[in-house]
Amino acid sequence: MRHAQILSTGMHVPSREVSNDVLRERFATIAPDFVDRIEPKSGITRRFYAPDDQATSDLAVRASEQALERAGLSAADIDLIVLGTDSPDFITPSTSVVVQEKLGATKAGTFDVQCACASFPTALAVARGMIATQPLERVLVIGAYMMRKLADPNDPMVFLYGDGAGAAVLGPSDEPGVLGSVFAADGSLATDWCIAAGGTREPITKDAIDAGRHQVKMTKKYPPAVNDEGWPNLCRRLAVQEGFTLHDVDCFIFTQVRRRTIEKVMGFLEQPMHKAHLIMDQWGYTGSACIPMAIHDAIDRDVIRPGSLVLTVGSGVGYNQCATAFRLTDALARPTEAAA
Repeated sequence: MRHAQILSTGMHVPSREVSNDVLRERFATIAPDFVDRIEPKSGITRRFYAPDDQATSDLAVRASEQALERAGLSAADIDLIVLGTDSPDFITPSTSVVVQEKLGATKAGTFDVQCACASFPTALAVARGMIATQPLERVLVIGAYMMRKLADPNDPMVFLYGDGAGAAVLGPSDEPGVLGSVFAADGSLATDWCIAAGGTREPITKDAIDAGRHQVKMTKKYPPAVNDEGWPNLCRRLAVQEGFTLHDVDCFIFTQVRRRTIEKVMGFLEQPMHKAHLIMDQWGYTGSACIPMAIHDAIDRDVIRPGSLVLTVGSGVGYNQCATAFRLTDALARPTEAAA
């Protein structure tokens, strides 16, 4: 039986830093205490913005190039590109096909996964299944995010949105690398945080633009139980399904939106906080990109290495949730190997 393994990772964070103090000044009149209230709960102190002439695909390309370099591959070696994002370049075509052209991955097929911040674990699960059942040798899986371009810059919720991308190259293996996945969803909350206009339900009109319905907005707070209870449930389901215990997990990587939620969930799981890898303090919330960015960062920092069991949980608006586990193998390209 063919299995799938992670061969390399890459990430990209643009260079323009936007600190919380910048947003405090921006929102001084609109929401004077917003940043002070959300900063300690989220753990976010800064985020990074790409140049105005860049799109989500540009971030994805940069992360992919690093992953390919570490794997010792060229874009021409890629058979399939699976890209997860909810901040696409266009409504149609898919952003993955734009990335294919920019990378020069001429033989690769492509498709997008649009599960908001659950996109990367979902894309990882899809890539695993494709490698197991199709004659694919190299699959590029990407998570990329530029939601702040789809938001009103005067909406305090832009506090959360940082630009970034992460990528992984997957290939076949004889032993399990990427393990199973479990999923959850609840469409009754679909319009609580969304871009209301621009699709077939409400095409773009002057009235929609005047009302700001073409921009991303949170219209209602999600019930805390969505993540507080949903994440532990996914972790327990996946552990039972794949035959490991939560104590066996070396590293937990959750959607990097709120530090206090992760602390609460780790308590429910009876796991020490040091096993949860966090990056929101470095790069803010990067949505569809935060999980692959955290994986890459954990590898670079030697937090995880070949043999490590990693459990990822993505949770996004909709809502969609996905947990996917993987064990790193000896095929992983380490930073020192890439440099050599």
